Amino acid sequence: MTETATEERHRPSYREDETKHPYFRPRDAATLIIIDRNHPTPKVLVGKRHDKVVFMPSAFVFPGGRVDPKDNRVPVAAKIPAVLERRLREGSPKISPARARALAIAAIREACEETGLCIGKKGDTSKLTGAWKPFADAGLLPDPSSLFLVARAITPLGRVKRFDTRFFTADASSITHRVAGVIHPDAELVELVWVDIDAKPLAAMHPMTVQVLGQLRIRLANGPLRHDAPLPFFHFYGGKMQMDLLPGKA
Repeated sequence: MTETATEERHRPSYREDETKHPYFRPRDAATLIIIDRNHPTPKVLVGKRHDKVVFMPSAFVFPGGRVDPKDNRVPVAAKIPAVLERRLREGSPKISPARARALAIAAIREACEETGLCIGKKGDTSKLTGAWKPFADAGLLPDPSSLFLVARAITPLGRVKRFDTRFFTADASSITHRVAGVIHPDAELVELVWVDIDAKPLAAMHPMTVQVLGQLRIRLANGPLRHDAPLPFFHFYGGKMQMDLLPGKA
């Protein structure tokens, strides 16, 4: 698993970090929160990390990681919705349409690599290689059309590893294939668990992820997810985490 903004340990003072490595540019990353709404309280899928890993041993995390330069060139079953592409490009720093598409594809790739759950549709898989072999074996092309963007978060200044992470969500019904053997006692994720979105164990996740979940709960309580809803944008200023709401547009 690649370290992302969802995995870094919380530190008591972010202000002290700002003077250590002030010029490291955050790298694009994507996280996928898979939701099952067929319950009175929506459930989210989390993975339990191995107790021997360096970052957050035994903690619950969402699948995610850095964008691969090749992600934008991967053939897909359907293009990402134009409104989703536009939302991905909002906020600062700005990104290109190609990078926006790569973020959505990265979320699907990381989820499959780390959990064995693939979101795709039947298509011509002859050009899928490398990390996309599970999709090719199943005759699937990744399908980003079912994703929703629910938050953006940038790691504070001062860290050697900084990430500009987009948090996506997808409904559990969009899972079309499961790769056997990805989760096992010696893997970084040793267990997958469906838990209520307000369950106590989730409160121990990275503080920024906890904030994202809080905003997601509000959106889910208001009905079906929409691309034009206000988008939480978490960043740090003066050593403190700030949240801006990027207004939705029709």
